[in-house]
Amino acid sequence: MLWSAFLLPFLLLPLLFSDGDAASIPKKTSSKTCGYEACTKTDPKQLNIHLVAHTHDDVGWLKTVDQYYFGSYSLIQKAGVQYILDSVIQALLADPERKFMYVETAFLWKWWLRQDEKVREDVRNLINEGRLEIISGGWSMNDEAVTHYHSIVDQFTWGFRRLNDTFGSCARPKIGWQIDPFGHSREQASIFAQLGFDGMFLGRLDYQDKKKRLRDKTMEFIWKGSPSLGSRGDLFTVALYNTYSPPPGFCFDVLCNDQPIVDDPASPDYNVEERVEQFLSFAQRQASAYKTNNIILTMGEDFNYQHAEMWFTNLDRLIRYIRERKDSNVNIFYSTPSCYMKAVHDSNLQWSTKSDDFFPYASDGHSYWTGYFSSRPTIKFFERMGNNLLQISKQLSVLTGLKGYDEQLQHFREAMGVMQHHDAITGTEKQLVANDYARLLYKSMEQGADIVSTAIRYWKISNSSDFRKTKMYSCMQLNISSCAYTENQDSMLTIYNPLSYKINVPIRVPVQEANYTVIDIADGSDLTSQLVPIPNAVQNLPGRESAATHELVFFCTVPALGYKSYKVVRILKDTDEQSAAAAPISNEFYDVFVDDDGQIVVEWKKQQNMSMVQAFHYYEGMTGNNEVFQNRSSGAYIFRPKGVLKNFTTNGSYKIYKGPVVHEIHQTINDWISQVIRIYNGKEYIEFDWLVGPIPVKDKIGKEIVTKYSSTLASNGEFYTDSNGREMLKRMRNYRPTWNLRLEEGISGNYYPVTSKISLKDEEEYLKLSVLTDRAQGGTSMKDGEIELMLHRRLLVDDAFGVGEALNESAYGEGLVVRGSHYVFGGSIKNLDEFMMKEKALTLQTLLRPWITVTPHSQKSGNDEYVATPQRSGLTKPLPPNVHILSLEPWKDDTVLLRLEHIFEVGEAENLSRPVEVNIQDMFSTFTILSIEETTMGGNQWLKDMNRMKWHPETNDVLQERANTINEIQIEEGVINVLLRPMEIRTFIIKISPRHA
Repeated sequence: MLWSAFLLPFLLLPLLFSDGDAASIPKKTSSKTCGYEACTKTDPKQLNIHLVAHTHDDVGWLKTVDQYYFGSYSLIQKAGVQYILDSVIQALLADPERKFMYVETAFLWKWWLRQDEKVREDVRNLINEGRLEIISGGWSMNDEAVTHYHSIVDQFTWGFRRLNDTFGSCARPKIGWQIDPFGHSREQASIFAQLGFDGMFLGRLDYQDKKKRLRDKTMEFIWKGSPSLGSRGDLFTVALYNTYSPPPGFCFDVLCNDQPIVDDPASPDYNVEERVEQFLSFAQRQASAYKTNNIILTMGEDFNYQHAEMWFTNLDRLIRYIRERKDSNVNIFYSTPSCYMKAVHDSNLQWSTKSDDFFPYASDGHSYWTGYFSSRPTIKFFERMGNNLLQISKQLSVLTGLKGYDEQLQHFREAMGVMQHHDAITGTEKQLVANDYARLLYKSMEQGADIVSTAIRYWKISNSSDFRKTKMYSCMQLNISSCAYTENQDSMLTIYNPLSYKINVPIRVPVQEANYTVIDIADGSDLTSQLVPIPNAVQNLPGRESAATHELVFFCTVPALGYKSYKVVRILKDTDEQSAAAAPISNEFYDVFVDDDGQIVVEWKKQQNMSMVQAFHYYEGMTGNNEVFQNRSSGAYIFRPKGVLKNFTTNGSYKIYKGPVVHEIHQTINDWISQVIRIYNGKEYIEFDWLVGPIPVKDKIGKEIVTKYSSTLASNGEFYTDSNGREMLKRMRNYRPTWNLRLEEGISGNYYPVTSKISLKDEEEYLKLSVLTDRAQGGTSMKDGEIELMLHRRLLVDDAFGVGEALNESAYGEGLVVRGSHYVFGGSIKNLDEFMMKEKALTLQTLLRPWITVTPHSQKSGNDEYVATPQRSGLTKPLPPNVHILSLEPWKDDTVLLRLEHIFEVGEAENLSRPVEVNIQDMFSTFTILSIEETTMGGNQWLKDMNRMKWHPETNDVLQERANTINEIQIEEGVINVLLRPMEIRTFIIKISPRHA
């Protein structure tokens, strides 16, 4: 392609970052003095008090999103976000000195849609003047423990998109604001740095950590977000002094009981001098714990400013009377987090660094917030499946050029953004709110399934007038082995692979007992398949309405970013179900059997010095009155076991099924715990498909169920957990890297979030064992060689951290039943590249699973399946094995957002951890790239325009500086080369031209 073909699209691309929608911007707008230019000048000789007016508006918690927005159900909580925004805008317009910050784009957008043009003009002007600052900018303030980085990046991208399209560059967030999540991940810091943020604020940190930081004046520090990214992943971080609350006694809201500032000398309640002294005394105490002559005071709380003038009137008076004092040596003014950050930066000091994370978080010696790592396990899995379908919907929309589904895709993005909120996926919301989250997500997933069906039909039969007649359905209940479209009739399965490489994976289709043949439509060959009974515990699940008694299992091979079709046909002959009463199951890698104690034993064939035992156990949840720390109960937030791990007394029973595709042990532990252990022929992992519930509570004892994998590895008190599904962090029992730990809760204080993987290493024997999860869970290693993961919790007492009800989920009139999977992978790491590539592939397959669409035989349109293309790939060539397409989605103005990621860390492998170059010019089979320009990770700023603040660490790191260089895109005729370093994610806006089949 000639160079000139790139020129015109490059000139058009900057319009994507215009100052809002030109058609909706009124002619009269204020001049732009937003951002750091709008900051009040500080005084180097005085204590600068930055008053930050703010509200913290949970996107669901005690009430649903809509209930919070509209202010309904005030008996639960007096909170109405629409009134906050209405009131704040009017209060800002009343006085040009006032400022305010806002965070949750989900609420802001909901409010914006309901405003007239006069209000919209006022809001734009306030943003352009820097008096209304949008900070953080995600769709919600996401949790950091149980969220996956894929979903975190998505929810910030969509929040940024709404802000940029609506308000332009002055609404581009510069600072992260994570003041309420219950602990903080290193990956979140890395993401913020890659979004182009200059820093972040956090509110909650461990009480021991905070005490030490206050004493050492290290409440502000440089967080090294990624060893692989160097200084590009570093983020200046501020730990707030008083979480995110105002000084005690200085909450001036309709929700508060503090005294206002009474400045009438004739009034008997006159209190100006007294209140000013109290305020300045607090300010001086806070200042003594920080290094510069600037302090930030967060003047707001949960759902404050519903009557904003109450707050601002008292703040106005506070500012006035402090300024009138001649001896205060204080400079006080309205400010924003960005302006505070700038003032601290301008001090030009050196800062301490941190390279670990903030898990687990404890608010006192008996309150470790590690229960929510596992609370509400079904909603955690539901969110993961939502991400799976959202990525597929976006990919197929681009690959097929699908039109007319923008609104459905937007709603899906927004539902997933809500799910990332720190009281959504965490499971720390009321049950009625959890039900509403599920409603929102299910509605969007139905729309996503419609997008997938339409796109694949069009892709398959684009040259046929019958494409709209052919019906395709998604099986939304495969997690309970149910699919109405496959159970009693022949069908065609079209399987889509969202990964960037070809897969060969097992597919399980719910059917009735019969004999079946599976035909590869591409070449007409019969595939090896196997019929396996669905366990009775699954067939009898509460609420399951399915005629399926078996699963048809076969291996499918599907191209990268592509689909392949198979026919499933019943044949008339007796069923041939293979089973055996005893003996181990085995393949070329493992022998697996049940020992005399009912434990699952796994023996490695290639590593004869490696074996493992799996069994279920439980903790009794502590029940207390929550009046003192020692009486804290285990609840939605808190994991606090009563005593040690307990064993189940029954040995249960089991059956074994063997066949040409898979060998399975169906094990029953008791009436409410069972599992299926699977090993597939040719696959080097073991699947533990577990089912737990209803957890019995007739004995009035809450229970927390765990599974434990006990291996022969000598792990020396160390284990590894992932950070939001990306980089791995080393953990050590009874230890924190940044302070001398005093541990009063020995079990819960050693629990960490496991978003996707937990691992052990035996350095001397060069062995590794990993357990991959299908949802976020809490996990630990309480003894060398052991991995423990919490599966399900049912508790009878609230832990008194605000949710106000016990974590006692039910469904269909019974306690909640949960089904999930663990994937165990381990062996020798002497060939590190080979081992890690297999582990990475399995991790990606667990996150982005192939999606099955079904065309029942009775609903086929003539011979569509024969004239249609039976398989296609969205790629023209294989990508390097260490490169993955993280995002491929429709953007705006007929452009596409593309993200590429390097999936290996520095030192994680030998060759695969090296930088890699990819030519993306002709990478996609359905379109050609006409032009490309790189943005920051959030897609809201050209990378070349990013100019982050530089912070000075107390120690220099040469590697950091070398890694800080921004990679250029190498463009020549017919070649667009992109270089990816380890753990790097690069984001591009591309202009495309469709290829014609």
